[in-house]
Amino acid sequence: MEEKHLSYDMKLVDLANKPEWFLQISPEGKVPVAKFDEKWVPDSDVIAQTLEEKYPDPPLVTPPEKASVGSKIFSTFIGFLKSKDPSDGTEQALLNELSSFNDYIQENGPFINGKKVSEADLSLAPKLYHLGIALGHYKKWSVPDTLPYTKSYMKTIFSMELFVKTRASPDDVIAGWRPKVMG
Repeated sequence: MEEKHLSYDMKLVDLANKPEWFLQISPEGKVPVAKFDEKWVPDSDVIAQTLEEKYPDPPLVTPPEKASVGSKIFSTFIGFLKSKDPSDGTEQALLNELSSFNDYIQENGPFINGKKVSEADLSLAPKLYHLGIALGHYKKWSVPDTLPYTKSYMKTIFSMELFVKTRASPDDVIAGWRPKVMG
């Protein structure tokens, strides 16, 4: 919505203590939620697709062959974040995904679809943001310097106005992941 210059009213929701008004519009308690034609839509991919159809300018479509770039980073991040065993391979799985992403961006960047930001970047950016904050806080871990294109990608996208205006605070990210880490 920010990239397409659409007005919106962002409300942060405490997912550990979901307010009644939120559960009325999202009975399953899923975020994000957006309203289109008086109907609430609770899935970021569906929201992005609907925005693209209703507001095609500027185009943010990611070609199908590039849409899955970086798509396994989030699940491997969660596996590593929740892991209690340093030798279980979850850190290496995350490093493998980040390394593949690093190689892709080196070849094709600075963004997933080349020169311009696309839906895939807008989907991946908050996940990388959570990764950086949560792993830094809970594991004292950061993306290694051996992945300079991944680090540059993160720095670039995190500094974009559209991201700065819509990101969660680091404290909210840390609090949000606490139940997953602490069990």
